[in-house]
Amino acid sequence: MHVNRLGLLLVPAVLAAQAPMPAPAPAPMLTSVPTRDRAVLAMGTELRLHLEGPGDLDRVSQAALAEAARLEAACSTWEAASAWSRLNAAQGEPVSLDAEWIDLLGRMKAWQVRTEGAFDPVLMALVRAWDLRHGGRTPTPEVLAEARRASGAGLLLLDPAAGVARLTHAAAGVEEGGFLKGYALDRLRRVAASPAGLLDFGGQLLAWGRPVPVAIADPLDRRHPRLSFRLDEASLAGSGTSERGRHILDPRTGEPCPAWGSTAVVSADALTADVLSTALYVLGPDAGPAWAERQGVAAAFLLNDGTVRMTPAFRALHPTLMSRESR
Repeated sequence: MHVNRLGLLLVPAVLAAQAPMPAPAPAPMLTSVPTRDRAVLAMGTELRLHLEGPGDLDRVSQAALAEAARLEAACSTWEAASAWSRLNAAQGEPVSLDAEWIDLLGRMKAWQVRTEGAFDPVLMALVRAWDLRHGGRTPTPEVLAEARRASGAGLLLLDPAAGVARLTHAAAGVEEGGFLKGYALDRLRRVAASPAGLLDFGGQLLAWGRPVPVAIADPLDRRHPRLSFRLDEASLAGSGTSERGRHILDPRTGEPCPAWGSTAVVSADALTADVLSTALYVLGPDAGPAWAERQGVAAAFLLNDGTVRMTPAFRALHPTLMSRESR
């Protein structure tokens, strides 16, 4: 339910809550190192690859793009023929799923528990009630109450041994927007076996082999960088409402989250960064930092009033603060 932002080897650009800051075209740090850059549309946004090193970079970049297409075809609920769309349309009946998708959905159910309900993969009924995919509307109390009954990870039953999944409410559905791009980045990294590179999927970054200078934008003006640091063997994801409005739903209430600013999360794997950037936005600028600090998460909370709250793990990244900070 959120989109992230971009940055690049030598040319960083990231995170104003929902869209990339402008950046010039990428260029290799060492001109003697072979490079390959690709950009395509995938999952409704732009996927950019920058690969460096010896080997057949054309082949590995094409393999990475093919992996992105595989994931979209199987899991995007924008695609009526996808496995997850079939699950959503099954009206409570069991649906056969590949082990990979059952495992992924099981991991997302675990994140719902770990984040105390701030993240939830079974929110399609609420997304439909608020019409978030088609411009938005305010549901009546009755419609919202019914959507809440049809939402929640507890409605998703997984049977790995039998290879089936079932949603126990006929109107329930998986909504992948808060985690599928992060999962895709991790998968693409495994496929794109170059010594160094950077992937940007709708603005979420995954860098390896060489530190990448990145900047995090002001939540009210994405042209203005607020924090800068170097992303090293990690992913950076962010969430906020400055560009698309109050589209992030609180699974605990069924209501859109307040527009208080934006989050940025750095993690060794992109799936964790993707999940937590949403969950921490839902938790908010007070409970969010406390939860992230307890969990050892590297997270920053950029408030609309100009203050920044960073966990100790994020502060250890040695960011350069470009605005006043508060804890």
